[in-house]
Amino acid sequence: MIQSPQLSLGIRLPDSSVFESYFAGRNRPVVDALLALQGGERPRAPTCTWIHGATGTGKTHLLQAVCARASRDGRTAAYLPLPEVINLGEELLAGFGELSIVCLDDAQVLAGREQWERALFRLHVELDERGGKLLVAGTVPPASLPFKLRDLGSRLNGGLVLTLQPLEEAEQIAALQLRAQLRGLELPDDTAQFMLRRLPRDMTHLYAVLDELDAASLVAQRRLTVPFVKEVLDRRVDS
Repeated sequence: MIQSPQLSLGIRLPDSSVFESYFAGRNRPVVDALLALQGGERPRAPTCTWIHGATGTGKTHLLQAVCARASRDGRTAAYLPLPEVINLGEELLAGFGELSIVCLDDAQVLAGREQWERALFRLHVELDERGGKLLVAGTVPPASLPFKLRDLGSRLNGGLVLTLQPLEEAEQIAALQLRAQLRGLELPDDTAQFMLRRLPRDMTHLYAVLDELDAASLVAQRRLTVPFVKEVLDRRVDS
């Protein structure tokens, strides 16, 4: 449960959202930068780190992994999916400045909302004064967003801005196989290639289908062969 000093939020982090289950591929520099911030290896790093990338590149996974690692190391952390909590009001951010790290997901929804921008600016100041860190994810870099509060835009743009790249086909196969391995499954190369030919090349969607295949294989007591996966996917279309 993620809890603020003022209220409890019904937000649970998936057990699978850890660094060990994230296939970095070409995004290894981003993962290394986040691990370095976690480990205190970059004491002079800016207060804010902003990661951006297309849907399915793993922004949410990495933010939640940072929180999981911080909790494991005995540090205080919070994760907030902003689109889900924005209607609760900007007062929600009050008190989070006392934490070691605050992770805000889909922060582009705050741009242009003056009260939320002021609350985020105050949070940045509080974390900066106490040596805390702000990790923010968005669909685009902060320089591309229409922030009304110039001081906030300046601070966000002056932080560490990291770009997540979509995985190439071979990396997507490796990512699926890693996720399958962590679930105790074997995903042969030909089956993974079949999935990529049949399904949208979005890792979030591919992982969700892999979860379905895991459940189906458990019920049917069958391996993830191409015929079995085809059978399951055909049933999804028919239904």
